[in-house]
Amino acid sequence: MPAPVLHLGATVLCSHAGQATPLSPFPRVLLSGQPAITIASPYAVAGCSLSTTSTPPCVTGQWLAGAVRVLAGGVPVATMLGSSTCIPTGAPMMPVAAQARVLAT
Repeated sequence: MPAPVLHLGATVLCSHAGQATPLSPFPRVLLSGQPAITIASPYAVAGCSLSTTSTPPCVTGQWLAGAVRVLAGGVPVATMLGSSTCIPTGAPMMPVAAQARVLAT
């Protein structure tokens, strides 16, 4: 099923409402004027609500699966329907908003 491709300006949260930011976007492909994100890009998570509990908070995130047919630099692009995980909690990241013009399967 087609889904919007993630870019640097997309809003992505950990499952506990922490802001996830991509650390290495792919600069050769631009979406809405911003670099695209591939599944190889790690995410830094800030503001995870687990930081106030005894459970360790989400610190980083990684996409596990993205587009099958659309690649950037030979690596699948990350989509809003792709699967991801946060480390060390194992909870998924949740894309909330992304550009809507480019879809990938």
